[in-house]
Order: sequence, then C-alpha cells, then structure tokens
Amino acid sequence: MDRHHFLSQRVSLLLFFMPCGFLCMSVRILTEEPVHQIPGSSLVLQAQIEHGPLEEVAMITWELEPDTGITSGKVALATCPGKSLNCASTRPSVHVNVDQQGTTLKMDGYSRADSGMYAVTVTDQTGAKTKASCIVREYEAVHHVSVSINISHSSLVCGEAWGTDPHFSWLHERAAITKTVGSVSSDGKILFVSVTPICGHFTCMVSNKLGYSSATYTAAPCEVEGRGTTVAVVCLVILLLAGGVLVFLLWRRQRCSNRRQRLHDLDDNI
Repeated sequence: MDRHHFLSQRVSLLLFFMPCGFLCMSVRILTEEPVHQIPGSSLVLQAQIEHGPLEEVAMITWELEPDTGITSGKVALATCPGKSLNCASTRPSVHVNVDQQGTTLKMDGYSRADSGMYAVTVTDQTGAKTKASCIVREYEAVHHVSVSINISHSSLVCGEAWGTDPHFSWLHERAAITKTVGSVSSDGKILFVSVTPICGHFTCMVSNKLGYSSATYTAAPCEVEGRGTTVAVVCLVILLLAGGVLVFLLWRRQRCSNRRQRLHDLDDNI
C-alpha cells in the first residue's frame, strides 16, 4: 500500500512538472475583437484549440453574456461532446461545428439583442476547463456629423456621434481638397486651411459600410481667380467708350460751330 501511494505521488509530481507540450490545453478565438456585426448578417466566431498528446477534449460549450435586454447572466448557446461532431444548440439560428483545429460558431440573423460577451469553454477528461472570450457589438451607422472652426489654428474640425469605423473626407466648393486649399490630418478629422481668409463652402463627409452623412461649414464667398483683372478690363472699356463719346460730341460741336461761322461770313459778304 505504501508502495502504491509512493508511485502515485511520483506520477503526480511527474505530471505536474511535465512540459506544456504534454499537458497544456489552450483555446483562443481567432477573430479580432471587438467584433462589429451588421444587423441581419451572419456572425461567425472561430476558436482554435491546442492540447497535448495526453489530453482529450471532453466538452465544448459556447455561451453569451448579453449587453442589453432583460436577460441577465450567461446564456448557453451550444454544447458539443468532445468525441462527437453533433452539437446541441439552444437556438435555431445558432450552428456550431467541431474539427481537429477547433470549433466554429455561426449565428444567422444577428441583431442588437445578440451583442455582448461570447465565450467558449473547453473541458478536458479530468474536468479542467480553459476559456476564451470575445466582445461582439452592433455595427452602427454614421450619425450627427458636424463641422466647427478653430480660428486660432486656421482649421476646421469634423465630428461624428457614434458610427462604427468612420472614414472622413473633405470637399471645398464640391471639389477635392488641394494643397492650395489646405491639408488633412492623418485621421481625416481636421482640415488645416491654407487660404487666407477662410472662404467658401467646406464639406466634411463621413462614411462606413452602412452609408454616409455630411455637414458643411459656410464662410464668406471666395473671390474668383482673375476677377480683379476682369473688373479692370471692364472699367477700361467703359472709360474708352466714354472718352470716345466725349470726343465725338466735341468734334460734332466744333463742326457745327465752324458751319455757323461760314454761314455768318457768307451773309456779311452778300
């Protein structure tokens, strides 16, 4: 009996100090988090399971801890016996499969109520559990775009409320921003204006997978390039016309005066 107890202790110590390659089950979700899912689409989460040659997967469980709704705590989504490829799901929209590399969860018709913390738990033959989790949120459309001016820095700042993965772009008078007009910050939110004074219409467009929204800042109208030259030419033409008319009137007056003088001289001779 003592010998059996001694051998048991030796085996326990051996297993305890055994390298991770023999006894070190792990699981990780491959999808980068947080996951932003478009409502109505299919949510797919893949988990990779690694274990040593002395370990066996006895059970795989997928759970959800919702962010919203009346449900509190964790909700079981599916359970998979380790040696069986048949997984029992709690919802018709949930499908789970298991292969040699890991397990995949697919949820059809994702909605806001399905947002929360998704967790996969792997249990080995000894009852030891390993867990991995992932946050899933609803993919939000772009909302409430606004443009404000920072006069001290000669810049315009574009803001957006809560859209997912927003992309910013700028227009000046409905045309793309050129170096003459200004430059845009790396995140696209700030337009550093080069023209002085700031003039015209500046539009910030914010877009993502669900669409776009825009806002416009309106300053004083810009002077059209070459407008001063045009005005000068017009003024010159007017002056020339006025001068021509004046010369013509003077010439006609002088002609009439000369004609009266000849008539007067003719009368005197008679």
